[in-house]
Amino acid sequence: MQKETIITCSVTGSLTRPEDNPNLPITPAEIAASALEAAEAGAAILHLHVRHPDGRPSMELDHYRELVGLIRDKNDEVILNITTGPGGRFQPGEADPKVAGPRTNFVTAEQRVDHIRHLRPEICTLDLNTMTFGNEVVINTPPYVRRMSEIIYDCGVRPEFELFDSGDVALLNDFLAGGIFRGPPLASLVLGVKYGFAASPETMLYARNLLPRGAIWTGFGIGRAAFPMLMQSFLLNGHVRIGMEDTIRISRTELVQSNAQLVERARWLLEGLGAAIASPGSARAQLGLTT
Repeated sequence: MQKETIITCSVTGSLTRPEDNPNLPITPAEIAASALEAAEAGAAILHLHVRHPDGRPSMELDHYRELVGLIRDKNDEVILNITTGPGGRFQPGEADPKVAGPRTNFVTAEQRVDHIRHLRPEICTLDLNTMTFGNEVVINTPPYVRRMSEIIYDCGVRPEFELFDSGDVALLNDFLAGGIFRGPPLASLVLGVKYGFAASPETMLYARNLLPRGAIWTGFGIGRAAFPMLMQSFLLNGHVRIGMEDTIRISRTELVQSNAQLVERARWLLEGLGAAIASPGSARAQLGLTT
């Protein structure tokens, strides 16, 4: 039987800027409405961030709680995948690099996953990258990641490991071998972030071949690589992700109007290659999530 392809919609993210696309959803109500439209269009999983009213990234529990409540009031079938990415950035101070600069948001492992403790989504992301990210660094040291994973597992939530470069896959494999992570893992290959995996067919094939046996994986690209990498992931037997976190354009010259538009385009492309698109129920069965 053909494997059904799971579409994840990454609804708003934290780095996409509203000034670059005024259609980007910002408030919990806007994010929820856009997410629900994406689910109607065929996304089985919604990958969720929250923002402050002015568009800045947020880690506020009240924002997450409002967003989840608004989605669940209308749709209790779609799978929720909530980020734990914010809270790992460090900017060295100009006068003293040991002192955090103003763009730093580095917090404890417990703070990074506090909203997961309260909301208990089916899935949450767990970034394994320590890398240059823009003009700052993202820090996810092994002890820090281990503590986050302990809390996530204790909440009954399944982590999805975000992998930005080959060293992240090595950390995943080491932690699986040591019994810190539980298999089979859910993994996302993130391609196109500068100084990480390049967005190319060769890189995705290489990255996929590093994954442990039995991994359930999704590959996706950033910006103009979003649709090429979506198709590449399908061709390599992975699942796919698309959304306004990852790209603000539906074509080279046209801004995307909504997340649903991106999901509809992804579905059209995938079905044109013979893909069967997974419903939330099918996705739960494939991912081993409780109903």
